[in-house]
Amino acid sequence: MATMRAARLNVRTKTLEVKEVPRPVPGRGQVLVRVKAAGVCLSDVHLIDGTLSPLYLEGDEVTLGHEVAGVVEELGPEVLDTEVGERVALQAGRIDHHGRVLTRGVDYDGGWAEYALADEETLVPLPDDLPFAQAAIIPDAVSTPWAAVTGTGDVGPAEAVAVWGVGGLGAHAVKLLRLVGAAPIIAADPDPRARERALDFGADVALDSTAPDFPARIGELTDGHGLAVAFDFAGVPVVREQALEVLGEHGRLILVGLTDKPLVVADGTRFSYLKQQILGHYGSEPEHVIQLVQLVRAGRLDFSTSISGTFPLEEAPAAVERLEKRIGSPVRLILQP
Repeated sequence: MATMRAARLNVRTKTLEVKEVPRPVPGRGQVLVRVKAAGVCLSDVHLIDGTLSPLYLEGDEVTLGHEVAGVVEELGPEVLDTEVGERVALQAGRIDHHGRVLTRGVDYDGGWAEYALADEETLVPLPDDLPFAQAAIIPDAVSTPWAAVTGTGDVGPAEAVAVWGVGGLGAHAVKLLRLVGAAPIIAADPDPRARERALDFGADVALDSTAPDFPARIGELTDGHGLAVAFDFAGVPVVREQALEVLGEHGRLILVGLTDKPLVVADGTRFSYLKQQILGHYGSEPEHVIQLVQLVRAGRLDFSTSISGTFPLEEAPAAVERLEKRIGSPVRLILQP
């Protein structure tokens, strides 16, 4: 039996180990993809530390990795529109025969491996000039903020926006907000490296959200009107409370960062009087990934500055540690099997 290397998480013991496992064989409607690049996401960190738990995983082990790009290596029966050798990114999930939405690298094996299985319908063709490392991060690292900006947030031209937490997703939110014409775009982060990066990604202003004059600066930048849209990519209760304080009339607070802590609306009367909204956001839809690849192909987006480092598959635990401890303030780290 052919084998391959894979980074396997035991969700019961919370141990991550790179080891030899059987190489999967594509079934009906599936393809086998030789992985060229796979992103390391904060969700992977949370799976390892137990903050997140798979809902539908069969057994105790899973190969991590939901941000994946590679080359089609082998076709299963009844694959109709795909050829061996095609360059593809993989959607971050699929729908099973029970109608459940399953996440790659969480509920079933992902791309921290030499090979990954994928249903043909989850393949996204890539242009030849898009590097695999940049393509891999589009599902999730880019598609989640894109869905938050264009869908949940419904951001329009010249709307004043602020992004709290300019890490892997927040940095891309800044870039995407500029694409849709938001103005001004304000980045809020206590980390000076993150603020500098936000300016490089297209923010008009980058502020220290812990500074005493932070609310006053938001007022100045919005001519006293407050924010039209506030994005919480940090998942921190104090951020959400701070964002509510600087929202304007009809302002929307979009919750993208995850936390199990309660959200407190300190002044419910003001919130209602200004007709404000709090909207939860999670992930993206397949069309968002397709749209982003088309925008890259059209020259509207470039993710060359999003890759903060690459690691061989054997160093997956080191990449996880670097992301967890924010060593070097990374945007996205990449595993290359």
